[in-house]
Amino acid sequence: MTLRIEQVQGRIRLSGELRFGHLDQVKTEIERCQSPIVLDLEELALVDLEGVRFLNACEAKGVSILHCPPYIREWMLQERDRLNEHPER
Repeated sequence: MTLRIEQVQGRIRLSGELRFGHLDQVKTEIERCQSPIVLDLEELALVDLEGVRFLNACEAKGVSILHCPPYIREWMLQERDRLNEHPER
C-alpha cells in the first residue's frame, strides 16, 4: 500500500501508509497550504518510526492532527517521552 495525499475541506488527508520515503511529499504539501495547517489521519493505516517523529515535529510547529488512530497517537506520545528522557538522541 502507498500513501495518498488529498486536500479536502482545508485539510491534508493522509491515507494508507506513512513511511520515511513519503515524508518529502507530505512536507511539500504542507508548504503549499495556508495556515492553519491540519493533517487528517483518519484513513492512515500504517506508520513507521520516522513517520511518528515527523508527526511529532509537525505538532511542535503548530500543525493540528485530527482523527489520529489510537496506536499512532500512543506511539507519538511514547516517542516524545523517550526524547524528553534522553534529549541527546
